[in-house]
Amino acid sequence: MIRALAASVALAVLVASLPAQAQQMLYIGNTMGVGSGKCATYKMDIEVAIDGTAVKGRIKQQGRTDRDFEATLGAGGVIKTKAVVGGGESMDVIGTINDKEACILLDGYCKFDFRLTRK
Repeated sequence: MIRALAASVALAVLVASLPAQAQQMLYIGNTMGVGSGKCATYKMDIEVAIDGTAVKGRIKQQGRTDRDFEATLGAGGVIKTKAVVGGGESMDVIGTINDKEACILLDGYCKFDFRLTRK
């Protein structure tokens, strides 16, 4: 009887210590480009999904092929990676997504500064 009680308590402690299953969060945003040349005429949309610390995103520039990126959410919700764009070039993907802010900057041939909305 005591062994069964001890086993039950140990199992309850083990289950309580397991991390809760995180719910995937989806963020969206759009902005116009900033920079030289035609940058101000480029519209870009972004979707970012966060599942635990896994970040998957897609950028969609009007009239261009969609581009995907992946990252790991760092301390404080920091994101830092690269997205490969046309011609083998890349853009830096830098941002923060946490309970206080949700923003991403794409920095490459133009700058796209997104303020994200949770969907």
